[in-house]
Amino acid sequence: MGNIRQGFIKRTARELFDRYPNEFTKDFEHNKKKVEELTNITSKTIRNRVAGYITKLVRMKEEGKIL
Repeated sequence: MGNIRQGFIKRTARELFDRYPNEFTKDFEHNKKKVEELTNITSKTIRNRVAGYITKLVRMKEEGKIL
């Protein structure tokens, strides 16, 4: 069973990933700092969830599962 994420988290992560594709890597800690720089999200929990989903998107892109 996978994680079910809120639409806000997925939407924000996809928007950031599409807008800044070269800013993110497979490293969660790096992505966490980039999300903090690029957004005005004040909640640590939401920031971490967005960064985690972006990390997943980067890995999926490298495996060829998404365009």
